[in-house]
Amino acid sequence: MKILYIINRLGRGGAQRLLLDTCKQLNNKNNVEYRLLILEDLNEYKEFLDSVPYTIVKVNFKLSLFGRKIFDVSALQSIINEFDPDIIHSNLFFSEIVSRTCNYTKAKWFSHCHDNMPQFQNLCFSSFTNKTKLTNYCEKRYLFKRYKMNGGTYFIAIGEDTKKYFEKTAKPYTVIKLINAIDYNKFFKSKNILNKSQIVLTNTGSFVNKKNQKFILDIAKELLKRGIEFKINLLGAGPDLKAVKEKAILAKLDNQIIFHGSVNNVQEYLWESDIYLHTATYEPLGLVLLEAMAAGLPVVTLDGKGNRDLIEQGKNGYMIYEQDAEVFAQTIIDLWNDKQKYLEMSTYAQEYAKQYDIKPYVDKLLVLYQNAIDGKSK
Repeated sequence: MKILYIINRLGRGGAQRLLLDTCKQLNNKNNVEYRLLILEDLNEYKEFLDSVPYTIVKVNFKLSLFGRKIFDVSALQSIINEFDPDIIHSNLFFSEIVSRTCNYTKAKWFSHCHDNMPQFQNLCFSSFTNKTKLTNYCEKRYLFKRYKMNGGTYFIAIGEDTKKYFEKTAKPYTVIKLINAIDYNKFFKSKNILNKSQIVLTNTGSFVNKKNQKFILDIAKELLKRGIEFKINLLGAGPDLKAVKEKAILAKLDNQIIFHGSVNNVQEYLWESDIYLHTATYEPLGLVLLEAMAAGLPVVTLDGKGNRDLIEQGKNGYMIYEQDAEVFAQTIIDLWNDKQKYLEMSTYAQEYAKQYDIKPYVDKLLVLYQNAIDGKSK
Protein backbone atom coordinates (compact mmCIF):
# COMPACT_ATOMS: atom_id res chain seq x y z
CA MET A 1 0.00 0.00 0.00
CA LYS A 2 1.34 3.44 -0.96
CA ILE A 3 0.14 6.39 1.11
CA LEU A 4 0.64 10.09 0.49
CA TYR A 5 0.08 12.44 3.45
CA ILE A 6 -0.38 16.17 2.84
CA ILE A 7 -0.39 18.93 5.47
CA ASN A 8 -0.08 22.73 5.38
CA ARG A 9 2.81 23.16 7.78
CA LEU A 10 4.35 21.57 10.84
CA GLY A 11 3.48 24.19 13.43
CA ARG A 12 2.80 22.89 16.93
CA GLY A 13 -0.65 21.37 17.25
CA GLY A 14 -2.59 18.17 17.69
CA ALA A 15 -3.03 17.52 13.96
CA GLN A 16 0.71 17.75 13.37
CA ARG A 17 1.62 15.52 16.32
CA LEU A 18 -0.89 12.88 15.29
CA LEU A 19 0.39 12.81 11.71
CA LEU A 20 4.04 12.56 12.71
CA ASP A 21 3.33 9.84 15.28
CA THR A 22 1.41 7.98 12.56
CA CYS A 23 4.33 8.25 10.17
CA LYS A 24 6.76 6.91 12.77
CA GLN A 25 4.54 3.87 13.33
CA LEU A 26 4.28 3.24 9.60
CA ASN A 27 8.05 2.83 9.53
CA ASN A 28 7.46 -0.48 11.33
CA LYS A 29 4.85 -1.78 8.88
CA ASN A 30 5.67 -4.21 6.10
CA ASN A 31 4.19 -3.64 2.65
CA VAL A 32 3.50 0.04 3.40
CA GLU A 33 5.29 2.87 1.65
CA TYR A 34 4.46 6.48 2.47
CA ARG A 35 5.57 10.04 1.90
CA LEU A 36 4.77 13.25 3.74
CA LEU A 37 4.26 16.44 1.75
CA ILE A 38 4.44 19.81 3.54
CA LEU A 39 3.06 22.82 1.68
CA GLU A 40 4.81 25.54 3.70
CA ASP A 41 8.38 25.64 4.97
CA LEU A 42 7.54 25.73 8.69
CA ASN A 43 8.69 22.90 10.92
CA GLU A 44 8.58 23.01 14.71
CA TYR A 45 9.05 19.23 14.97
CA LYS A 46 12.53 18.85 13.52
CA GLU A 47 13.27 15.96 15.89
CA PHE A 48 10.60 13.85 14.14
CA LEU A 49 11.71 14.23 10.56
CA ASP A 50 14.99 12.31 10.78
CA SER A 51 12.99 9.12 10.30
CA VAL A 52 10.14 10.44 8.13
CA PRO A 53 10.45 10.72 4.32
CA TYR A 54 9.13 14.19 3.56
CA THR A 55 9.16 16.82 0.85
CA ILE A 56 8.40 20.52 1.06
CA VAL A 57 6.23 21.33 -1.96
CA LYS A 58 5.77 24.87 -3.20
CA VAL A 59 2.27 25.74 -4.34
CA ASN A 60 0.62 29.02 -5.24
CA PHE A 61 -3.07 28.82 -4.53
CA LYS A 62 -5.69 31.52 -4.05
CA LEU A 63 -9.42 31.04 -4.44
CA SER A 64 -10.88 34.56 -4.48
CA LEU A 65 -14.48 35.70 -4.70
CA PHE A 66 -13.76 38.94 -6.46
CA GLY A 67 -10.04 39.01 -7.28
CA ARG A 68 -7.74 36.91 -9.38
CA LYS A 69 -7.83 33.16 -8.79
CA ILE A 70 -4.49 31.33 -8.67
CA PHE A 71 -4.27 27.55 -8.97
CA ASP A 72 -0.59 26.68 -9.42
CA VAL A 73 -0.31 23.18 -7.96
CA SER A 74 1.90 21.74 -10.69
CA ALA A 75 4.69 20.69 -8.31
CA LEU A 76 2.20 18.81 -6.13
CA GLN A 77 0.57 17.21 -9.16
CA SER A 78 3.96 15.97 -10.39
CA ILE A 79 4.76 14.29 -7.07
CA ILE A 80 1.34 12.62 -6.96
CA ASN A 81 1.77 11.29 -10.49
CA GLU A 82 5.30 10.08 -9.80
CA PHE A 83 4.55 8.43 -6.46
CA ASP A 84 1.37 6.79 -7.78
CA PRO A 85 -0.34 6.40 -4.36
CA ASP A 86 -3.21 4.11 -3.39
CA ILE A 87 -4.25 6.54 -0.62
CA ILE A 88 -4.07 10.35 -0.46
CA HIS A 89 -4.77 11.70 3.03
CA SER A 90 -4.96 15.46 3.65
CA ASN A 91 -4.78 17.20 7.01
CA LEU A 92 -6.14 20.72 7.73
CA PHE A 93 -8.20 22.84 5.38
CA PHE A 94 -5.55 24.49 3.22
CA SER A 95 -4.01 21.15 2.31
CA GLU A 96 -7.52 19.83 1.70
CA ILE A 97 -8.47 22.43 -0.88
CA VAL A 98 -5.02 22.57 -2.51
CA SER A 99 -4.66 18.80 -2.85
CA ARG A 100 -8.13 18.42 -4.35
CA THR A 101 -7.19 20.88 -7.08
CA CYS A 102 -4.94 18.13 -8.42
CA ASN A 103 -6.40 15.47 -10.71
CA TYR A 104 -5.86 11.89 -9.63
CA THR A 105 -8.58 9.25 -9.72
CA LYS A 106 -6.50 6.13 -9.09
CA ALA A 107 -6.26 6.72 -5.31
CA LYS A 108 -8.81 6.73 -2.50
CA TRP A 109 -8.91 10.16 -0.89
CA PHE A 110 -9.21 10.78 2.85
CA SER A 111 -10.02 14.09 4.56
CA HIS A 112 -9.03 14.38 8.22
CA CYS A 113 -11.52 16.40 10.27
CA HIS A 114 -9.36 17.69 13.12
CA ASP A 115 -12.12 20.14 14.05
CA ASN A 116 -15.49 21.42 12.82
CA MET A 117 -14.09 23.29 9.84
CA PRO A 118 -16.29 26.38 9.33
CA GLN A 119 -15.80 26.15 5.57
CA PHE A 120 -18.18 23.18 5.60
CA GLN A 121 -21.12 24.94 7.22
CA ASN A 122 -24.34 24.60 5.30
CA LEU A 123 -25.67 27.65 3.51
CA CYS A 124 -28.08 29.86 5.42
CA PHE A 125 -29.55 33.33 4.88
CA SER A 126 -26.81 35.06 6.87
CA SER A 127 -24.21 33.55 4.52
CA PHE A 128 -25.21 36.09 1.88
CA THR A 129 -24.62 39.06 4.21
CA ASN A 130 -21.39 37.87 5.84
CA LYS A 131 -18.25 37.94 3.70
CA THR A 132 -16.47 35.18 5.66
CA LYS A 133 -19.45 32.85 5.50
CA LEU A 134 -19.92 33.56 1.81
CA THR A 135 -16.26 32.82 1.17
CA ASN A 136 -16.56 29.58 3.15
CA TYR A 137 -19.59 28.56 1.10
CA CYS A 138 -17.80 29.21 -2.17
CA GLU A 139 -14.79 27.19 -1.00
CA LYS A 140 -17.09 24.34 -0.05
CA ARG A 141 -18.78 24.39 -3.48
CA TYR A 142 -15.37 24.32 -5.14
CA LEU A 143 -14.23 21.43 -2.95
CA PHE A 144 -17.32 19.34 -3.59
CA LYS A 145 -16.84 19.70 -7.34
CA ARG A 146 -13.27 18.50 -6.92
CA TYR A 147 -14.37 15.60 -4.70
CA LYS A 148 -16.69 14.44 -7.46
CA MET A 149 -14.00 14.75 -10.13
CA ASN A 150 -11.54 12.69 -8.06
CA GLY A 151 -14.00 9.95 -7.14
CA GLY A 152 -15.18 11.16 -3.74
CA THR A 153 -13.60 11.25 -0.31
CA TYR A 154 -13.76 9.61 3.12
CA PHE A 155 -13.99 11.92 6.12
CA ILE A 156 -12.25 10.87 9.32
CA ALA A 157 -13.80 12.62 12.34
CA ILE A 158 -11.72 12.73 15.53
CA GLY A 159 -14.70 12.68 17.92
CA GLU A 160 -18.47 12.40 18.21
CA ASP A 161 -19.16 16.14 18.00
CA THR A 162 -17.07 16.44 14.84
CA LYS A 163 -18.67 13.32 13.37
CA LYS A 164 -22.18 14.76 13.83
CA TYR A 165 -21.07 18.06 12.27
CA PHE A 166 -19.70 16.45 9.11
CA GLU A 167 -22.63 14.06 8.80
CA LYS A 168 -24.77 17.18 8.42
CA THR A 169 -22.43 19.21 6.25
CA ALA A 170 -20.53 16.67 4.10
CA LYS A 171 -23.33 14.63 2.55
CA PRO A 172 -23.25 12.28 0.64
CA TYR A 173 -19.75 11.24 1.69
CA THR A 174 -18.90 8.68 4.35
CA VAL A 175 -17.89 10.02 7.78
CA ILE A 176 -15.94 7.66 10.03
CA LYS A 177 -15.18 8.31 13.69
CA LEU A 178 -11.62 7.48 14.67
CA ILE A 179 -10.50 9.14 17.89
CA ASN A 180 -6.99 10.57 17.79
CA ALA A 181 -4.11 8.85 19.54
CA ILE A 182 -0.87 9.58 21.38
CA ASP A 183 2.50 7.93 21.80
CA TYR A 184 1.48 6.48 25.15
CA ASN A 185 4.94 5.32 26.21
CA LYS A 186 6.32 8.81 25.72
CA PHE A 187 4.00 10.22 28.39
CA PHE A 188 3.53 7.29 30.76
CA LYS A 189 5.36 7.29 34.08
CA SER A 190 4.45 5.63 37.36
CA LYS A 191 2.83 8.29 39.51
CA ASN A 192 4.18 8.93 42.97
CA ILE A 193 1.57 10.39 45.32
CA LEU A 194 3.63 12.68 47.50
CA ASN A 195 2.53 14.08 50.84
CA LYS A 196 3.19 17.67 49.86
CA SER A 197 1.36 20.90 50.50
CA GLN A 198 1.68 22.56 47.08
CA ILE A 199 -0.63 21.57 44.21
CA VAL A 200 1.04 21.73 40.79
CA LEU A 201 -1.34 22.23 37.88
CA THR A 202 -0.45 22.33 34.18
CA ASN A 203 -2.12 23.57 31.02
CA THR A 204 -0.72 23.34 27.52
CA GLY A 205 -2.00 24.89 24.29
CA SER A 206 -1.74 27.80 21.90
CA PHE A 207 -2.62 31.15 23.43
CA VAL A 208 -5.68 31.86 21.29
CA ASN A 209 -9.16 32.96 22.31
CA LYS A 210 -10.82 29.53 22.30
CA LYS A 211 -8.15 28.06 24.60
CA ASN A 212 -9.34 30.57 27.22
CA GLN A 213 -6.20 30.71 29.38
CA LYS A 214 -7.39 33.99 30.86
CA PHE A 215 -9.97 32.01 32.81
CA ILE A 216 -7.11 30.14 34.50
CA LEU A 217 -6.24 33.42 36.22
CA ASP A 218 -9.74 33.57 37.71
CA ILE A 219 -9.31 30.04 39.05
CA ALA A 220 -5.92 31.01 40.47
CA LYS A 221 -7.48 33.95 42.30
CA GLU A 222 -10.00 31.62 43.91
CA LEU A 223 -7.29 29.20 45.02
CA LEU A 224 -5.28 32.09 46.45
CA LYS A 225 -8.33 33.46 48.25
CA ARG A 226 -8.82 30.08 49.94
CA GLY A 227 -5.24 29.94 51.16
CA ILE A 228 -4.17 27.11 48.85
CA GLU A 229 -0.49 26.74 48.05
CA PHE A 230 -0.21 26.09 44.32
CA LYS A 231 1.72 26.58 41.10
CA ILE A 232 0.33 26.60 37.55
CA ASN A 233 2.56 25.81 34.57
CA LEU A 234 1.32 27.32 31.31
CA LEU A 235 2.94 25.79 28.22
CA GLY A 236 2.54 27.30 24.78
CA ALA A 237 2.71 30.49 22.77
CA GLY A 238 0.39 32.53 20.60
CA PRO A 239 -1.23 35.92 20.01
CA ASP A 240 -2.95 36.08 23.43
CA LEU A 241 0.16 35.24 25.46
CA LYS A 242 1.18 38.85 26.15
CA ALA A 243 -2.29 39.86 27.33
CA VAL A 244 -2.59 36.87 29.68
CA LYS A 245 0.89 37.57 31.08
CA GLU A 246 0.01 41.21 31.72
CA LYS A 247 -3.23 40.21 33.43
CA ALA A 248 -1.33 37.79 35.68
CA ILE A 249 1.08 40.51 36.74
CA LEU A 250 -1.76 42.95 37.48
CA ALA A 251 -3.49 40.28 39.57
CA LYS A 252 -0.20 39.66 41.43
CA LEU A 253 -0.20 36.03 40.35
CA ASP A 254 3.22 36.03 38.70
CA ASN A 255 4.68 33.97 41.58
CA GLN A 256 2.02 31.26 41.18
CA ILE A 257 1.65 31.20 37.39
CA ILE A 258 4.73 30.34 35.35
CA PHE A 259 4.78 30.96 31.57
CA HIS A 260 7.18 28.53 29.90
CA GLY A 261 6.42 29.25 26.22
CA SER A 262 6.57 26.46 23.64
CA VAL A 263 8.49 23.45 24.94
CA ASN A 264 9.63 20.16 23.42
CA ASN A 265 9.47 18.20 26.69
CA VAL A 266 5.79 18.55 27.66
CA GLN A 267 5.87 15.13 29.33
CA GLU A 268 8.43 16.28 31.90
CA TYR A 269 6.14 19.07 33.08
CA LEU A 270 3.25 16.60 33.31
CA TRP A 271 5.32 14.18 35.38
CA GLU A 272 6.02 16.96 37.89
CA SER A 273 2.34 17.96 38.06
CA ASP A 274 -0.65 16.75 40.05
CA ILE A 275 -3.73 17.83 38.09
CA TYR A 276 -4.26 18.85 34.47
CA LEU A 277 -6.33 22.03 34.10
CA HIS A 278 -8.15 22.60 30.81
CA THR A 279 -10.25 25.69 30.11
CA ALA A 280 -10.86 25.68 26.34
CA THR A 281 -14.35 26.84 25.37
CA TYR A 282 -14.17 24.66 22.25
CA GLU A 283 -12.08 21.52 21.90
CA PRO A 284 -12.50 19.15 18.94
CA LEU A 285 -11.06 16.37 21.12
CA GLY A 286 -8.01 17.28 23.20
CA LEU A 287 -4.88 15.17 22.71
CA VAL A 288 -3.39 17.08 25.64
CA LEU A 289 -5.99 15.45 27.91
CA LEU A 290 -4.86 11.98 26.86
CA GLU A 291 -1.21 12.95 27.31
CA ALA A 292 -1.96 14.21 30.82
CA MET A 293 -3.90 11.05 31.69
CA ALA A 294 -1.04 8.88 30.43
CA ALA A 295 1.21 10.78 32.85
CA GLY A 296 -1.21 9.94 35.67
CA LEU A 297 -2.98 13.28 35.99
CA PRO A 298 -6.69 13.53 36.66
CA VAL A 299 -8.23 16.25 34.47
CA VAL A 300 -10.41 19.17 35.52
CA THR A 301 -11.86 20.63 32.35
CA LEU A 302 -14.45 23.00 30.96
CA ASP A 303 -16.94 21.41 28.57
CA GLY A 304 -15.51 21.93 25.09
CA LYS A 305 -17.95 19.52 23.41
CA GLY A 306 -15.33 17.38 21.68
CA ASN A 307 -13.63 16.47 24.96
CA ARG A 308 -16.85 14.79 26.12
CA ASP A 309 -15.47 11.70 24.35
CA LEU A 310 -12.63 11.47 26.85
CA ILE A 311 -13.96 12.38 30.30
CA GLU A 312 -15.54 9.75 32.52
CA GLN A 313 -16.91 11.87 35.34
CA GLY A 314 -15.24 11.16 38.65
CA LYS A 315 -13.10 8.38 37.16
CA ASN A 316 -10.40 10.05 35.05
CA GLY A 317 -11.43 13.65 35.62
CA TYR A 318 -14.22 16.15 36.10
CA MET A 319 -16.02 18.05 33.38
CA ILE A 320 -17.52 21.36 34.50
CA TYR A 321 -20.29 22.69 32.30
CA GLU A 322 -20.21 26.36 33.32
CA GLN A 323 -17.29 28.77 33.38
CA ASP A 324 -17.37 29.19 37.14
CA ALA A 325 -14.02 29.80 38.84
CA GLU A 326 -15.38 28.94 42.28
CA VAL A 327 -16.57 25.52 41.10
CA PHE A 328 -13.23 24.84 39.40
CA ALA A 329 -11.27 25.83 42.49
CA GLN A 330 -13.43 23.74 44.84
CA THR A 331 -13.20 20.71 42.54
CA ILE A 332 -9.41 20.97 42.53
CA ILE A 333 -9.26 21.33 46.31
CA ASP A 334 -11.64 18.44 46.99
CA LEU A 335 -9.72 16.15 44.66
CA TRP A 336 -6.38 17.09 46.17
CA ASN A 337 -7.55 16.64 49.75
CA ASP A 338 -8.95 13.16 49.12
CA LYS A 339 -5.71 11.27 48.52
CA GLN A 340 -7.42 7.88 48.12
CA LYS A 341 -9.75 9.29 45.45
CA TYR A 342 -6.85 11.03 43.78
CA LEU A 343 -4.83 7.79 43.63
CA GLU A 344 -7.78 5.87 42.16
CA MET A 345 -8.36 8.52 39.49
CA SER A 346 -4.67 8.76 38.64
CA THR A 347 -4.42 5.00 38.16
CA TYR A 348 -7.62 4.83 36.12
CA ALA A 349 -6.56 7.78 33.95
CA GLN A 350 -3.43 5.92 32.88
CA GLU A 351 -5.36 2.76 32.09
CA TYR A 352 -7.95 4.77 30.17
CA ALA A 353 -5.38 6.63 28.05
CA LYS A 354 -3.65 3.36 27.12
CA GLN A 355 -6.48 2.44 24.74
CA TYR A 356 -5.62 5.54 22.66
CA ASP A 357 -2.03 4.53 21.98
CA ILE A 358 -0.78 5.27 18.47
CA LYS A 359 0.00 1.61 17.65
CA PRO A 360 -3.61 0.29 17.60
CA TYR A 361 -4.70 3.60 16.04
CA VAL A 362 -2.47 3.05 13.01
CA ASP A 363 -3.72 -0.53 12.69
CA LYS A 364 -7.30 0.76 12.57
CA LEU A 365 -6.31 3.44 10.05
CA LEU A 366 -4.75 0.89 7.73
CA VAL A 367 -7.93 -1.19 7.89
CA LEU A 368 -9.93 1.90 6.82
CA TYR A 369 -7.55 2.42 3.91
CA GLN A 370 -7.78 -1.20 2.79
CA ASN A 371 -11.58 -1.19 3.08
CA ALA A 372 -11.69 1.89 0.85
CA ILE A 373 -9.42 0.22 -1.71
CA ASP A 374 -11.61 -2.89 -1.59
CA GLY A 375 -14.78 -0.84 -2.04
CA LYS A 376 -16.14 -1.29 1.48
CA SER A 377 -17.69 1.71 3.29
CA LYS A 378 -15.87 1.08 6.59
